[in-house]
Amino acid sequence: MKKVLLFAATAATLVACGGGGGRPTFGDNEYPVATVGTSTADMQTTYPATIKGVQDVEIRPKIQGFLTQINVKEGQTVSAGQVLFVIDNETYQAQVRQAQASVNTAQQQVNTAKLTFENTKQLHESRVVGDYELQTAENSFESAKAQLAQAQAVLASAKETLSFCYVKSPASGVVGTLPFKKGALVSASNILTTVSNISSMEVYFSITEKEAMTLSAAGLTSLPDVKLQLADGTTYSHEGKVTKMSGVIDAATGSVQLIATFPNPEKLLKSGATGNIIIPRVSSNVIIIPQACVSEVQNKKFVYTLGKDNKVKYTEIKVDPQDDGNSYIVTDGLKAGDKYVTNGITKLNDGMEIVPITPERYKQKIDEQAKAMTASDIVGAIK
Repeated sequence: MKKVLLFAATAATLVACGGGGGRPTFGDNEYPVATVGTSTADMQTTYPATIKGVQDVEIRPKIQGFLTQINVKEGQTVSAGQVLFVIDNETYQAQVRQAQASVNTAQQQVNTAKLTFENTKQLHESRVVGDYELQTAENSFESAKAQLAQAQAVLASAKETLSFCYVKSPASGVVGTLPFKKGALVSASNILTTVSNISSMEVYFSITEKEAMTLSAAGLTSLPDVKLQLADGTTYSHEGKVTKMSGVIDAATGSVQLIATFPNPEKLLKSGATGNIIIPRVSSNVIIIPQACVSEVQNKKFVYTLGKDNKVKYTEIKVDPQDDGNSYIVTDGLKAGDKYVTNGITKLNDGMEIVPITPERYKQKIDEQAKAMTASDIVGAIK
């Protein structure tokens, strides 16, 4: 059993050496060579994202005062118009009472002025008083009505100010953090809490200016449904749709912001959370090669291509910036029908002549060599 395990470990070591750039010594300058072909690739592009409710409303008081009541708890679901906080209102209630008294006084003055005007009007018709007395009575009546309107306006303003003491939710949603406690002095500069409508969520992410230009030409409807990877690495169970794109390019980053909307029936997504937007895409007739056959120098990627004279050429390629960690999609530098070395590239030099074999034959020779190795060879390979 130990011999079997040791042989398996040794074979794995040899294959790893072949795949990682090194190669077993065959003694005949043989290297595996594959022919470039095209295929369909299922790829995905990932963007960092921030999650927000479709409506995140900051709750601020309109007046200054001491908090006397806090009627909600963090995470509580509230409805539009529900009273969340109460601010000390004794002073404002007194102002309402004072304004109401002024309205009552002004109303009595209007009533008196009206009686005087009507009586004077009758006397004027009987030619008991002249035009001057009639006009004076009418002016007094109109002045009293104006004073009443002014008093009523003051009362309405006092009532509105009093209503500000009852801080209500402008929308339905979920209550956020409550940074202030009962008895705290608050003003319009303080955010008492945030009410978030999380029935559906907006996920914000950014793309490059070049990607934005391509997307603008194709339209948002050209994008497939997107996925959301949560902070713990899991994928959210519901797919979303990109619904909005900013018309402004961020001068600092050269990026354009997009918004994807996701349903949130289980209330799993929380406003302020982070994650990654995943946009799937299918590429047809593309060249896909293993990353193991690619070397990288100063952020440039190279492969060894094989010429008709069996000499290799150190060839620069360009690849799609998004990859799956195992393969590259080649966008330039290779074409269908080209041949490239798949293993042992660290042993090659530009212009070196090799004996090409198929990848299948290469693996077969590795297996044959592993079987023929002595105990000391195995120990040396493991070291």
